[in-house]
Amino acid sequence: MGAGYTGLWTAYYLLLADPSLRVVVLEAETAGFGASGRNGGWCSALFPASLDTLAEHSSRGEALGLHAAMRGCLTEITRVCEAEGIDADIAHGGTVIAARNRAQWSRARAEVAHARSWGRGEDDLRLLDAAATTERLRATGVRGGTFTPDCAALHPAKLARGLARAVERRGATIHEVSRVTRIEPRRVTTRRGAVRARHVVRATEGFTSDLPGLRRAVVPVYSLIVATEPLPTSTWDAIGLGARETFGDHRHLIVYGQRTADDRLVFGGRGAPYHWGSRVRPEFDRDEATFAHIWATAVQMLPALRDHHVTHAWGGPLAIPRDWTASVGLDRATGMAWAGGYVGDGVATTNLAGRTLADLITGHDSPLTRLPWVGHLSPVWEPEPLRWLGINAGVRAMAAADREETATGRASLIARLAAPLLG
Repeated sequence: MGAGYTGLWTAYYLLLADPSLRVVVLEAETAGFGASGRNGGWCSALFPASLDTLAEHSSRGEALGLHAAMRGCLTEITRVCEAEGIDADIAHGGTVIAARNRAQWSRARAEVAHARSWGRGEDDLRLLDAAATTERLRATGVRGGTFTPDCAALHPAKLARGLARAVERRGATIHEVSRVTRIEPRRVTTRRGAVRARHVVRATEGFTSDLPGLRRAVVPVYSLIVATEPLPTSTWDAIGLGARETFGDHRHLIVYGQRTADDRLVFGGRGAPYHWGSRVRPEFDRDEATFAHIWATAVQMLPALRDHHVTHAWGGPLAIPRDWTASVGLDRATGMAWAGGYVGDGVATTNLAGRTLADLITGHDSPLTRLPWVGHLSPVWEPEPLRWLGINAGVRAMAAADREETATGRASLIARLAAPLLG
């Protein structure tokens, strides 16, 4: 259920493991319609839950095992794209995150120190001084930053559509415009008919709350993005990103950007409101005030953009579980499987999910099936109005914390108080 990355990767690896399987993918719209086709194009080793959180539910070694598996996803996705002839504009430039005030610089140093306490070395995450950061990203106010090689920039829709074609070539059937209205063990009902199967995989991510009985399983939070026209060489000389690094800064309310293969700047962020009752609607994909704020943030960060224009703007929902921990699993008694809750870090995580689900469904006991996110069950979210009040208050609090830190340079008390609300 769902022809986004999770569903497509799962179908791909199932057929790779056993070409005789009959695999059907059901999609409410078109393959890649959701977050898979319209994200910010970061294929990153980031996992939404921290190593500390993972170790609390497993062990230190198992948490590091999941981190290592995430790092391997970049190589695997590139390998599949080459093998299947998928041109997704992949560039392995890594991620540079600038620290642009004293509070951000303190968090950058703390992040690297924490990585070292887990045995993660310079090849994994390193601290940059102002000069080294500016060599990669010529943002305003840079005091330093962090860099990891474990991220590739790509074109998300090209990956999604190319993967869909590869899945069909291997024998799967993708039924688009086939919205699921009911799921139950070994049976899925759509508006166009029903499908029976030994295993049913729920791969619906930000649209999960639309399914019966799953309104509080995850919350759909909107992330919005803008893109410029192709920028001239002189502008890129003023911005940097010569290796097509993905980038952001160490603020609380996440922003993210990349340089595309055709030299556009894509820049996105959080800040759009959460909608009552976990509603997902096409009109929520656009919020003009949020688009304006995102573009103003990009220009403030990179003044060379001032003379250029936004030519595209879009958005969509991502899924956040109550404990901010993505999960994958299979209930063997019912044949029901699931994966999701990526909190916006799904481009690479979905690949790991697809390989893991394929192993679980085919009964292959592998290192992937023993990773600590397998079988994890997140608690449900609070009922309304608590959900609406808490999430929107948290978003506003983090925006206020960023303004406070820009003004004072000191770590925000607001952020510390709001952190439990936001994972």
